[in-house]
Amino acid sequence: MYMKNPKEIFIDQEKNLTLFGLKQFYVRLEEDQKIKKLIQLLDGLDFNQVIIFVKTQDYAKKLNEIIRDTGFPSAACYSSMPIDDRLKIYNEFKNYKYRILVSTDLFGRGIDIEKINVVINYNMPNESD
Repeated sequence: MYMKNPKEIFIDQEKNLTLFGLKQFYVRLEEDQKIKKLIQLLDGLDFNQVIIFVKTQDYAKKLNEIIRDTGFPSAACYSSMPIDDRLKIYNEFKNYKYRILVSTDLFGRGIDIEKINVVINYNMPNESD
């Protein structure tokens, strides 16, 4: 079948693709400086909830322990956890029991939690999506 009155829309400048009010920053650091900088950011930023994306499940566990040791209420979630545990953590995070969630790309798409106002890619993702 054919479309009726099709339209093609061109966006001529890539900067027009950024959502209104969205700010993006990056800091290039050596690996041994990342944890210190992350804790400084968490101490200094005014945030409701934060999601921190890391590359591996082991690092999600490790980073979550470090964050908890500094006094922040956080949880880690990754694919090797039983589904019931993942759902529990997701719901507790959504209900504001935790202000920080450390995750692999498991939650990279498809979550909608309105209180998240900071997203940190602790490790740069392998793919731009």
